[in-house]
Amino acid sequence: MENLSENKLLHCMERVQRGEELTVGFLGGSITQGSLASSDTTPYAYLVYRWWCDTFPRACIHYVNGGIGGTTSHFGVSRAVEDVLMYQPDVVFVDFSVNDEPEEFFQETFEGLLRKLLSWGSSPAVVVLNNVYYDTGKNAQKYHNAVAEHYGVPYVSILDTVYQRMKAGEYTREELTPDGLHPNDKGHALVAAELIQYLEQVKQKLDKGSFGSIAEEKAEECTLPAPLTENAYQNVKRLTIRNCCPVLDGFKADTEEKKGHLDFFKNGWIGKKEGDRISFEIEGFCIAVQYRKTIQKPSPVARLVLDGDREHAITLDGNFEEDWGDCLYLETVLHHGEAKKHSVEIEVVQSDEEDKAPFYLLSLIVA
Repeated sequence: MENLSENKLLHCMERVQRGEELTVGFLGGSITQGSLASSDTTPYAYLVYRWWCDTFPRACIHYVNGGIGGTTSHFGVSRAVEDVLMYQPDVVFVDFSVNDEPEEFFQETFEGLLRKLLSWGSSPAVVVLNNVYYDTGKNAQKYHNAVAEHYGVPYVSILDTVYQRMKAGEYTREELTPDGLHPNDKGHALVAAELIQYLEQVKQKLDKGSFGSIAEEKAEECTLPAPLTENAYQNVKRLTIRNCCPVLDGFKADTEEKKGHLDFFKNGWIGKKEGDRISFEIEGFCIAVQYRKTIQKPSPVARLVLDGDREHAITLDGNFEEDWGDCLYLETVLHHGEAKKHSVEIEVVQSDEEDKAPFYLLSLIVA
């Protein structure tokens, strides 16, 4: 698997040098989406896309941005097809390093995501990006990059580059990010510069012709090696009103049309008052429930019961303690459990006439 994605990148560069079309995709959280950038043209993702356009002006380059704020690779693997892969990308940049916790669970979900990207029919070149918390240096790159190395996927670390230069006094934190996480325009430009530096290094091999036979023949899709983890999440399914028919007892299906991947709170189910219930029967051994935590307080609280086990019911509190906006919250209900048909019952157990927003169930994510 060594240099597999770099070989694919070289092939992509050779194609666009000839004037062929190329689709460049990005998948990640709020930094990828462009949070705190001043316009649609200043986030790192757009700047990297512009590098492709400016470097290969004969080609038609298409841009797909699948960034959604506050989301992890657990959600990312479930939405990769509809938000990026359905566009048949040739190159995908992926970053969940600040939204995933540095732990084995998210190493497994990230591996599922990388395997999904690498095995997709368009056989995209994949590059991993590691953004960072500028206040603490925290990110999940130790776990993510171990997976990337296993599959021959290159990675570019902002922790190892921009963050270290900031710590050395080249920049102040406030020059790069107003909140310690999301870059401003200067921060986005520095993130883009690190990715572009890597792409330029790859392009040098194209210019020198030092890449073997990749120019003469398409980089063939390789059989992926055995996974590092148990890899339960590569083929997860996301259940919404589009593909699932639960039993509704008080809950209502949301009838509003979803308009694009950033129109978050659509295609779900709505519960407003105590006693409203929704029940699912699903096959699998990993289950997560995705619901809205809202800053529009108060909001109802629900309870989830798995397989009738009310003693270990899970509270789903629709009230969000942060203030940056409504959250697509993802709660793990079952991880590496028994592979069988499971029942999931969700009931609103606390509501009030003063509630400013209903309880909103977005999906179940099942492996």
